Amino acid sequence: MSGIALNEDNSHFFFSRAGKPSTAETVDALVDQYAGTQVSHLLFSPNSMRTSYASRVWDPIWRGYDPHAPDDQPLLASLTPEGRIQARKWIHTAWALDQAGIDVYARWIARARKHGIAPWLSMRMNDIHNVDDERCYIHSEFWREHPEYRCVSYRFRGWPDRAFDYGHAEVREYHFRLVEELAERYDFDGLELDWMRFGFHFRPGHEAEGAGLLTEFTGRVRRLLDNCEERRGHKIRLGARVPSRPQTALGLGMDAVTWARQGLIDWLVVTPFWATAEPDMPMELWRALLSGTKVELCAGLEVLLRPYPESNRFQTNSLETVRGAALSLLQRGADRIYLFNYMDSETTLDQGDEYPRLLREIGDPAAMATQPRRHVLTFADTWAVGEPPAATLPTPVGAGGWHAFRLPIGPRPSAGEAWVVLAFGPAGGVGDAATVRVNGEPCGAAEPVNLAKPCPEEPAGRYRVPVAALRDGYNVVEIQAKSAVTVTWAELVVHPAAG
Repeated sequence: MSGIALNEDNSHFFFSRAGKPSTAETVDALVDQYAGTQVSHLLFSPNSMRTSYASRVWDPIWRGYDPHAPDDQPLLASLTPEGRIQARKWIHTAWALDQAGIDVYARWIARARKHGIAPWLSMRMNDIHNVDDERCYIHSEFWREHPEYRCVSYRFRGWPDRAFDYGHAEVREYHFRLVEELAERYDFDGLELDWMRFGFHFRPGHEAEGAGLLTEFTGRVRRLLDNCEERRGHKIRLGARVPSRPQTALGLGMDAVTWARQGLIDWLVVTPFWATAEPDMPMELWRALLSGTKVELCAGLEVLLRPYPESNRFQTNSLETVRGAALSLLQRGADRIYLFNYMDSETTLDQGDEYPRLLREIGDPAAMATQPRRHVLTFADTWAVGEPPAATLPTPVGAGGWHAFRLPIGPRPSAGEAWVVLAFGPAGGVGDAATVRVNGEPCGAAEPVNLAKPCPEEPAGRYRVPVAALRDGYNVVEIQAKSAVTVTWAELVVHPAAG
């Protein structure tokens, strides 16, 4: 099946096209760039807490906006001067397009179909950007007026505390009204319920009962789409985005397996939230749990890459690290790669000139298998409340001690070159810090290496791997420290032989 599904978020277009003419041609050009690539599905997000179109049931992003007033007008008053300038790009561009009579989502849907790309809408079910600022322009009046509908009222530890609590019938009804409007207004091929924006939908300790409520909500959406199919004259698929591991999804009230087995969804995206791509998602387990259903399983890739949660280095994936993750996840059972935050500017690869190539490779295992790729050890960034989080790095290893890492690489190359790359902190240093084996076979001595981004903060060393030692899927990297070290970065680099 393969191919690429790509999510265009609710604000990127408006920010990045600010100052450009409010014309149909400007709107259509966003979709045109994906024609002839491996992008088979485009998912357009029409909302956060507000909509980026002229909704009748939710606040549009320009509610309260005066296009003729200065930047310090009431809607933008809580922002810094620079923040006001940036926010106005989104607000004014969306407003101007609406004033020009252009519905960007209707045009994108039609344009995608023209190019043979399946158009979907992706509704963010609980977006809570910037909720530390109650007056921020992106918040709905409904959220501001009903603090009693939030997940946590007794503290503010982070944004999820101020998410909507779907345990309230009023919250579920409020969100269903937007589903109804989207289904009435737009002729899409599919609707995705994005439960990963932001992933926390119930009061702590109420997730188990909440799972039944989300299943009921999903069933209600499915019935609505069934009725729309008769009017539209074509199948309308329903999808969902949930955390990367089944136990965490269920622990947060997202019983995706039940949704699949009850025939409520056709499409499931398993994914990290934001902090890093997660190349080691358990696709085999998801595939087994979905056995007997017809649900398409998508592997979600985030644009950032970090080795551990405390890492302060903000860097994106490269084409080579995306290849490594995508090839492995497809081999392990994913039907399709789903790109989130891989848009054409601003939120995209650091190496922007690689973006067209990304779109022409990442959905095709055969194309990726012949190209250089990197398999980097990262972590899972989403955990249910009270579930003990786990991250492999940083890992201290005492002098003379051993430690092992597991890295999935997809199909092993029959010929070529491969290396283990390690970095040690906090002082760094490569030299003779460790000896390395892969699947029990000894690797070469350490050589300094200058990695392109993404890369560790410390100097890295590489250890040549006998290609014959590699295995399909998981490979075990063992290190023995010659002196006490802390491993801060681990990856397997694979360069298949040409031809």
